[in-house]
Amino acid sequence: MLNKGITLRGIEVFEALARSGSVAQAAQATGLSQPAVSQQMRNLEAAVGAELVDHTRRPMRLTQAGQMFLRRAGLALSELRQAQSEVTVMDLAHLDALNLGVIDDFDDDLTPRLATILGDSLTGCRFRMITAGSNELADALREKSLHMALSAQIDSKLDAVLEYPLARDPFIIVTPAATPHDPAALLSGDTHLPFLRYAEDQLIARQIEAHLAAQGHSLPARFEIGSHLALMAMVARGIGWAITTPLGYMRAARFHNKLAACPLPTPVPARTISLFAGAEWSGPVPRDIAQTVRQLMQTHMIAPAIAELPWLAEGFHLLEDDNRIGD
Repeated sequence: MLNKGITLRGIEVFEALARSGSVAQAAQATGLSQPAVSQQMRNLEAAVGAELVDHTRRPMRLTQAGQMFLRRAGLALSELRQAQSEVTVMDLAHLDALNLGVIDDFDDDLTPRLATILGDSLTGCRFRMITAGSNELADALREKSLHMALSAQIDSKLDAVLEYPLARDPFIIVTPAATPHDPAALLSGDTHLPFLRYAEDQLIARQIEAHLAAQGHSLPARFEIGSHLALMAMVARGIGWAITTPLGYMRAARFHNKLAACPLPTPVPARTISLFAGAEWSGPVPRDIAQTVRQLMQTHMIAPAIAELPWLAEGFHLLEDDNRIGD
């Protein structure tokens, strides 16, 4: 039996506070007042019998006990959210057709689960799901061969397309576990390890290069790899180092024992993962799908990543539903 004072609401408040480091932002995320957030934290810490957050720092940081509690409690919350998504019947039975594109980052964990959930709801509907890179999905939305797409946010505007932000996916450094290096030395080229790039036609490659250029980093172009898993395999082998994201890192689970991950020096850039839908699809359908994807991401991607790399908690998290339309 749980100690008196450990409540689901208290754990949700703690998770929001751990993510933002701010009582005000945690209050906004949970819909509570700031005094109520503070009271929930006091009750939770009293029930646990340990200080979970260093309240003297701004932004607040988790204590060692807080990091341990977040790993376990976050997984429990994720399972509850997943259970909720699986028993929630989306109102999709009225649809005649749905063409959905999904970023290939989701192939291992999210896409099979999403296909199953949608398949159960789309009775009598012609359902088509494809996986591709973000640029290809954007082109398909422009050509209207797709109704919706789960994709990284692209640089150019998509006309008459609604965007439902899902998650913030920050860029991180990945090195061989056997030869970790200081991030500053890697970025300045002061190591023997070469920089391994994504293929230049990929959206993620352009975003990484833009950040490097903005920070004044110029790294030799020696390796350019189109396959994410091939890139991570090369890092694991000790051939070089790379910049990727938590979603990318978690796809390479088979190499994790030979990889080391660390944050980029501030400012840390990030990409936004969103659901894009044609404006004619405004309404409950894309919102329901977006919410289901958020729950799947939290359970199967975000929570496991933070459990392995606790420092990701500040930057790798879900985004609130704030849909906007392209110009």
